[in-house]
Amino acid sequence: MFDRASQRTPGGTELSSAYNPTKVTDWREVGPGVFVRRYEFFDQNIGVVPGDGELLVIDTRTTYRQAHELQDDIRHLSPHNWIVVNTHHHYDHTFGNALFRPAEIWGHERCASMLRDHGELMRTRVAETLPDLAGELEEVQIVPPNRTIAHRGAIEVGGRTIELHHLGRGHTDNDLVIVISDAGVVFAGDLVEEGGPLSFGDSYPLEWPATNERLLELITGPVVPGHGDVVDSAFVHAQTKELAAAAEAAIRAHRSGQPTEAILTSLPFPEPNARECLGRVYAQLEGTL
Repeated sequence: MFDRASQRTPGGTELSSAYNPTKVTDWREVGPGVFVRRYEFFDQNIGVVPGDGELLVIDTRTTYRQAHELQDDIRHLSPHNWIVVNTHHHYDHTFGNALFRPAEIWGHERCASMLRDHGELMRTRVAETLPDLAGELEEVQIVPPNRTIAHRGAIEVGGRTIELHHLGRGHTDNDLVIVISDAGVVFAGDLVEEGGPLSFGDSYPLEWPATNERLLELITGPVVPGHGDVVDSAFVHAQTKELAAAAEAAIRAHRSGQPTEAILTSLPFPEPNARECLGRVYAQLEGTL
């Protein structure tokens, strides 16, 4: 339900020795008129796409303090009004939404329903996992997207056409891929991870490889993951192969009656992530997910 906090902490002290949270960048232009800023907290990427008189903001961070920081940083790029897209419902991508109103906030229809129906539970669990943020989380008003899509859509931002694609279930059941076609840049959200392991808390591992195969068809240049450095199609292809191998290993183990603990080390992920992946696969195969 809340995913990220169980995998990483802002100080990088929990579960992920490969995760380096100290890399912070200024705005980086990854394609013509497409900017990415990489924040220390969760090594998260935020995208901004300026157009003529308005701009697109991709994700809004975790707390009001972080959202204010993001807004101040955006003003170094442009003074114009914004439109927001949430890549999926997780708190680190959506809990800053309230501060961006009255802007349109786009997302998948299940992103909106997850925040409406489960946002308070997500807040509670994250506050328990990240107690240093509990006070800041209390002030957050959870605001779902007010403009939603089911499969595919397009929005105009200052004369630029922004494509929104839901390619299937993967990291969650409501992942959106944002394609800036005039710049050849794709924002993949947490369907792709760099610098840390994939997160499986709300995932659908049996379907994730096929979802990423469809993602690969959209890639013509840089790919911005939800967390970590900007990557390319070769990186996404390699990570998709890892996902497929993990799903296949889990299916074989389930068919032979093996418990998940028996095959943890055979998956290409750290043990906590592998355990979560296997639990989700077994739940899918047993029809409980």
